Amino acid sequence: MRKIFQIIILLSLSFSAVAQDALPDSTKQATQSDQSDELSNITSHVTKANEAYKNEDYNIAIEEYNKALQGDMVSAEAYYNLGNSYYRKGDYTNAILSYERAKLLAPNDEDIQFNLDLSNQHIVDDIQPLPQVFFVRWWQGLINTFDIDSWALISVISFIVFLVLLGIYLFSRSGRNKRLGFAFGIIAIVISILSFNFAAGHKKDLNERNFAIVTQASVTVKSSPSEGGTSLFLIHEGLKVEIRDSLEGWFEVRLEDGNQGWLQENTIERI
Repeated sequence: MRKIFQIIILLSLSFSAVAQDALPDSTKQATQSDQSDELSNITSHVTKANEAYKNEDYNIAIEEYNKALQGDMVSAEAYYNLGNSYYRKGDYTNAILSYERAKLLAPNDEDIQFNLDLSNQHIVDDIQPLPQVFFVRWWQGLINTFDIDSWALISVISFIVFLVLLGIYLFSRSGRNKRLGFAFGIIAIVISILSFNFAAGHKKDLNERNFAIVTQASVTVKSSPSEGGTSLFLIHEGLKVEIRDSLEGWFEVRLEDGNQGWLQENTIERI
């Protein structure tokens, strides 16, 4: 058993060394330089946007925040500030879209949720969500306690703690230490696995983006993906919908109250 444990440690160290040396030095330097330039460019746009926002020039603020968000280095703060700019301008639909995108990156941020709730008061539709059982609400609340980076960090730390406890269990001569190492090791690995799954769930939401905001003043939901489909009900801009399926420029969407139907692709924008 000791030999197996030692082999696992050696393989882990070898993998880390290989991963660090995967890119040539010139590629590493070029990547770091590109990231530095992009970060400097983003910082410049954000600075201009913040100054425009203070001067109540919301059009310029929106333009600069959008420029800052065009790259790969997006942030909840930038989307939040963009949402504030749209809200001040009276564009509640884009404010909701920006706050929802900020919430994807920071699901437990109370300021984002407060401003999102404030913006939702300006939309026409009053959709009552279907009730959820207590366990589902509690589980979803647990997942949203931290963002993707925090859950990933918790997973890594828990796994390291598990390895330490595994070492105690394998190498300690004390029966008491072995029992403690085994018991707390199980807890640590469970926390690590759960945290990893929570982080993966957040990443899946970020990649798939299965929710969208209605961007047209009003749109009719159809029973099938065609103009000739039966008109089911009317919804208005700013409403959040879940995308369930897609077919040739149409999306099957579901509302929080359980109603569903088809909308044309150009009537909504993915969060």
